[in-house]
Amino acid sequence: MPNIRFVIKILGLMFILESLFMSSAVIVSLIYGSSDLHPLLISCGIMLLTGAVFLMIGHNATDPGHGRREGMLIVTLTWLLISFLGMLPYCLGGYTTSLADAYFETISGFTTTGASIMTDIESLPPGILFWRSLTQWQGGIGVIVFTVAILPIFGVSASQMFEAETTGITHERFLPRVTQVAKRIWGVYLLLTLCVFLLLLIGPMTVFDAANHALTLISTGGYSTKNTSLAYWNSAYVEYVSIGSMFIGALNMSLIYFCVKGQFKRLFHDEEFRWFSGFVLVGTVVITAWVSMNSYLEGEHAVRSAAFQVVTLITGSGFATDNYISWGPFFWVVALLLMLISGCAGSTSGGLKMSRFVVLAKNLSNSFKKQTHPHAVIPVRINGRAISADLVHRILAFVFAYLGLIAISCLILAFLGMGFEEAVGAAVSCMGNVGPALGELGPVANYASIPDVAKWYLGFLMMVGRLEIFTVLTILVPGFWKQ
Repeated sequence: MPNIRFVIKILGLMFILESLFMSSAVIVSLIYGSSDLHPLLISCGIMLLTGAVFLMIGHNATDPGHGRREGMLIVTLTWLLISFLGMLPYCLGGYTTSLADAYFETISGFTTTGASIMTDIESLPPGILFWRSLTQWQGGIGVIVFTVAILPIFGVSASQMFEAETTGITHERFLPRVTQVAKRIWGVYLLLTLCVFLLLLIGPMTVFDAANHALTLISTGGYSTKNTSLAYWNSAYVEYVSIGSMFIGALNMSLIYFCVKGQFKRLFHDEEFRWFSGFVLVGTVVITAWVSMNSYLEGEHAVRSAAFQVVTLITGSGFATDNYISWGPFFWVVALLLMLISGCAGSTSGGLKMSRFVVLAKNLSNSFKKQTHPHAVIPVRINGRAISADLVHRILAFVFAYLGLIAISCLILAFLGMGFEEAVGAAVSCMGNVGPALGELGPVANYASIPDVAKWYLGFLMMVGRLEIFTVLTILVPGFWKQ
């Protein structure tokens, strides 16, 4: 059995730390004198009190050396319960009409999905808008990763928690201790956010808009302060800065850390980065040709819009500058493929991850070679190093589970009354933490009209996708709870 009291103790710590994040939204509300002050203050107090109660319950619990079960349970319950506590400002302030809407909006924020039920974003007060953006910024690099960076203060081992939350096929440590890795990653993340903020501030955005979009661009989240998203500014400068920000947010943060240290060769020698860059380049060329040939757009606008839509889809950002639903079925298929593959391992994006796609492609190539050379031993190599057959099998199992869950979700959503395009698009989009989908859930629409049951289910799907399936689903297996 997992050490439940220890799990409760760490959850209490998580809630107290999260209340500090929410207090920054309270400060924003005070600065602007907005009407959301009381809902945010009360919510912050409830979160702090809940954390204190949890800490009291588990105060005598000792660190069990942090087994894998405790790590997976802490990570899953942290994301689940923080989303419930994080929805309190929406409920108390009356900014949503149902619990399903409030939870959907909150978990969409924490998982950086960016799917929204808000029909009039510009009517929301500044504190709530900042809280929406802040949930995405935290979720981008991981709520747990931040906590791991400061956990040594409390004498807690954090390795299993870090591995249960961070994305990718392996968790390479470029420093001996996982807490050191977490600190460096958060430092880089903060630096990138500040750079994006300054770049946006140079353009047509106000300080408030630049701050919010810096939080959601680098986290590849998608929440905006405007109803028409980034299209509101109608600015080529804003769009190019956004393209660059989303692209960087979808790269492996460890490699960006080495770039900050001046070791640029490590990034350009990385095979996953080259494949990801190639997909973005080829996708931009193909879509530019498509929209130009069909007279949807012309000239530089066609190139810029194509690049923006390709990057926002493959990074799972969810921002919009054009209604790509009007670009026809060919683009819809391309969009679904980009949503599935997504960005790099160890980044803020969701989806299968480019590293897994590379392994699958190389394994397929090796399978063809073995047809003519059946006794040959041909390992899959990434960055010149052979990876184990066990890792290849785990990737195959992950992809099967990922696609299988999408297929099951399409059936469930269709059963709940959603149309074919909407069901398929929502399943792929929410599983990949993308946001906008197809049909009536496209970039100029939202998820407000879908049934409440579907909202609860899609919220669950967002969390499963963000934590890469096995972390969440494993705790539902009866064997997980046995001695």
